[in-house]
Amino acid sequence: MTKITIAKGDGIGPEIMDATLDIILAAGARIETEEIEVGEKVYLAGNTSGISAESWDVIRRNKVFLKAPITTPQGGGYKSLNVTTRKFLGLYSNVRPCMSLHPFVSTKHPIMDVVIVRENEEDLYAGIEHQQTDEVVQCLKLISRPGCEKIVRYAFEYAKQQKRKKVTCFTKDNIMKQTDGLFHKVFDEIAKEYPEIENEHWIIDIGAAKMADTPEAFDVIVMPNLYGDVLSDVAAQITGSVGLAGSANIGEECAMFEAIHGSAPRRAGQNLANPSGLLQGAIMMLNHIGQTDIAEKVHNAWLTTIEEGTHTYDIYKEGISKEKVGTKEFAKAVIANLGKKPSILKAVSYANSAPLNLPKYTRKPAGDKKLVGVDLFVHWPGNDPNALAELVKGIESNNVKLTMITNRGIKVWPEGFKETFCTDHWRCRFKPTAGAEITKKDIIELLSNALSKNIDAIKTENLYSFNGVDAFSMGQGQ
Repeated sequence: MTKITIAKGDGIGPEIMDATLDIILAAGARIETEEIEVGEKVYLAGNTSGISAESWDVIRRNKVFLKAPITTPQGGGYKSLNVTTRKFLGLYSNVRPCMSLHPFVSTKHPIMDVVIVRENEEDLYAGIEHQQTDEVVQCLKLISRPGCEKIVRYAFEYAKQQKRKKVTCFTKDNIMKQTDGLFHKVFDEIAKEYPEIENEHWIIDIGAAKMADTPEAFDVIVMPNLYGDVLSDVAAQITGSVGLAGSANIGEECAMFEAIHGSAPRRAGQNLANPSGLLQGAIMMLNHIGQTDIAEKVHNAWLTTIEEGTHTYDIYKEGISKEKVGTKEFAKAVIANLGKKPSILKAVSYANSAPLNLPKYTRKPAGDKKLVGVDLFVHWPGNDPNALAELVKGIESNNVKLTMITNRGIKVWPEGFKETFCTDHWRCRFKPTAGAEITKKDIIELLSNALSKNIDAIKTENLYSFNGVDAFSMGQGQ
């Protein structure tokens, strides 16, 4: 018997949670539930995180959390509980299976069966943003080797467990050579450990186009956070309905399972909502806790129900569906089909699947790190890069010299183009003079000189080499 935490959430949440629990308990799920309250009521009671400290204790004690959709009030500084939960509990892997149910649910992609594995903690979702000048704000994209290794290994282990044949990586490392480049590099390293599984890499733009057009070309796709967020919704939608998709959020200690859709308050309390998304989350939960026999029974009963044409309003279609039912009636239909397998849709087989082998991350030996320069970012309202260069040269020292100025990443000095549009945000790159080495004291001296010249230095970024290789981007056009 496994104790799990549940939260019924807001809007249609209580209805679909009741239906989901009715189904899995009827199938023999060996679980005990402990309920907490999260979401709108907690937010409006003055808790901007939407969850109490006591509820956190329950989740962390039970380790497994099945959550219905919640409503985050608009404005007022309220934080997304989903994002908070993923980060606080280290739920680094978001898994979304997206399979078409043709011909019973309308789709342009009848043989689609794709699993999106999305990194869940970092990338642009670190949420570190600053306004730096009147015209420019920045968002820091953070990609770590531990984050890459954990999510890529999860994707390959998932493919191995589920007997899938290929793992594809999507990045934009032709542009972001350091961040997305690290993700791609780690993918190539780990792929070598799984020679029985095909691997490939696509640039995200053409890869996304290919997935939307020909999803049958893919099996498991792994990608950084933002790309995965966008494309997992695209993948779910082109199967026929976002409302049918569930999501698993997996960490080293805890896991959270949910539907990917929202709380749909306009449909609440009307016995209309489709519980399939949360049920899919619950099926992944059962697999996660080792009750693969129950997961298989529930999934096949659900497929049989869809195949029989017993559909809720959101997927009901004249000529295809046989009966339009409500939330409760759909749950009863699935329960009646427990023990059955679909005859047209592909039945699933989970029983006796091997557990995923997910070792804890081991930190690599430190590299040979050397300071080789500094980027000084300046707020300057002028338009002529040559004029700025003359101004900034006035803060040089004996050890460091100005070598380049960029604006929004584009080299504008030396030898810039007058046609290049410039904002008030400038990156001034300093490198050591011939035979010299730059130190952090030199950087402090630069900042001091900038202050004396009334140059508005808004931040610095140290430039390093690791093991003799420069670990920073060049200016576009350099």
